[in-house]
Amino acid sequence: MSRPVLEESRIHPAIRAKISGNHADIVQQVQAAIAANKVVVVGMAMNPFPRKARALLDRLGVHYAYLEYGSYFSQWRRRTALKMWSGWPTLPMVFIDGTLIGGFEDVQRLADSGELTALTAPKITS
Repeated sequence: MSRPVLEESRIHPAIRAKISGNHADIVQQVQAAIAANKVVVVGMAMNPFPRKARALLDRLGVHYAYLEYGSYFSQWRRRTALKMWSGWPTLPMVFIDGTLIGGFEDVQRLADSGELTALTAPKITS
């Protein structure tokens, strides 16, 4: 799957550093959480869907890390950097084993099908 992204050759060299560094800290925080945790939920205050995703994971006994960035009234610019990085337009963003699986409705669909249990089960190594 590919999605349209403006080619680097179409970005003036004088602004490339500004683009690549735009709220890079928030992306790095999420990347670090993904590297350190099997399941990561990225959300924001006042939005009911991150709460619903977390409640569903809690009911299923799935351990997860939660990162919250602002509310409808704050940090929207920082969240935009996450949306641009992931390509996912809404919150929550739920990652399992480093893979973006979507938002609340996607987690619910995986739970209903039984696939979420398989995805979040500990890997057995010998």
